[in-house]
Amino acid sequence: MALLPIGEAHHRLLDGAEPLPMEWVDLDQAAERVLAESLIAHRTQPPFDASAMDGYAVQAEDTTDPKRNLRVIGEAVAGRRFGGRVGAGEAVRIFTGAPVPEGADAVLIQENVDRAGDLILALEPVAEGRNIRSAGLDFAEGQSLLPKGRRLDPGALSLAAAANLSVLPVVRRPRVALIATGNELVLPGTEPGPDQIIASNSFGVAAVARGVGAEVIDLGVVPDDKQAIGDAIARAKAQADVIVTLGGASVGDHDLVRPVLEQAGIDLSFWKIAMRPGKPLMFGRLGTTRVLGLPGNPVASLVCSHLFLAPLLARLGGLEYVADIRDARLGLAMAENGEREDYVRATTKLVDGALVATPLPVQDSSMLSTLAQSDALIIRPPFAPPAQAGSSCRVFKLR
Repeated sequence: MALLPIGEAHHRLLDGAEPLPMEWVDLDQAAERVLAESLIAHRTQPPFDASAMDGYAVQAEDTTDPKRNLRVIGEAVAGRRFGGRVGAGEAVRIFTGAPVPEGADAVLIQENVDRAGDLILALEPVAEGRNIRSAGLDFAEGQSLLPKGRRLDPGALSLAAAANLSVLPVVRRPRVALIATGNELVLPGTEPGPDQIIASNSFGVAAVARGVGAEVIDLGVVPDDKQAIGDAIARAKAQADVIVTLGGASVGDHDLVRPVLEQAGIDLSFWKIAMRPGKPLMFGRLGTTRVLGLPGNPVASLVCSHLFLAPLLARLGGLEYVADIRDARLGLAMAENGEREDYVRATTKLVDGALVATPLPVQDSSMLSTLAQSDALIIRPPFAPPAQAGSSCRVFKLR
């Protein structure tokens, strides 16, 4: 199978990927979820004309005469209204958020009042409607508040609560099952044998998945055994929307993931793409379950997660995913590139208002330390000619 261009791989990966079905969740569990339906208000806010300030509810025309005293006939506070009516020459002491009494058409702020016992004198006139929040100023019952597809950020959650919505219709989170393969792998905290290494890929990949709202099912490390890999894939298929395998997808005698998936009936869309790092990326479907085979090299695994897994999971979760790709200038000269699109680990900084990207000196795909130092990947197109320091480039921002 020939190397597939990255653009075509993206197209095949996202083809047919639609938001998952709706589910209802409690308001306090809805943060960062995506609305599956538009949000309709269940009440009017504010539900009554409310005072916007501490002061006195009055008839505005009574404040135009600087010598006219008004008699205070009662008090209104938030949560307890004044039950009577304000007539000419009368006032009600009122506090912020309290319902404005009948008959009053303005609130005279307390700073503009001279009070002596039950009498007040307006030091400045107040206009009709002043310092009153009209009923429905924010929204009205039955009004559409937020559109389908809106991510529920803190402001959206507060709005839903104010509209008296205790459960919300959201897109179900995509579930992704991670399967790491390899006899050489042991989990962190385990004492490795003399020929073993610590399994690291799944932790970074899981973080990428959770970053776009997915639920992660980590099935741990599976040995290089066809039966064990097949059993893990069957378990994953029973509970996940996306299966991610880590390693074992290349062409060696002990790379068993692809043959096991073929035996399980995978409809393979592509295997091997024109990308560095990440050439042995694999994608296909087992029925309705999508399968993404990531490379075993740690850097390749994480770079492919950012470029492929994140947009797939975002699409399934109803999110609008836009990669943070920016124009920059090279901080160092770079050699010509080969046939694969290259994603070069780099650091960036602003110099005289321009983003400058400097590639790190060693780019071996096993070196996580360089990836951790990097905040961007310089994108080098296939067969790009040599580039001098200061040349324009594009970068994929990692953070």
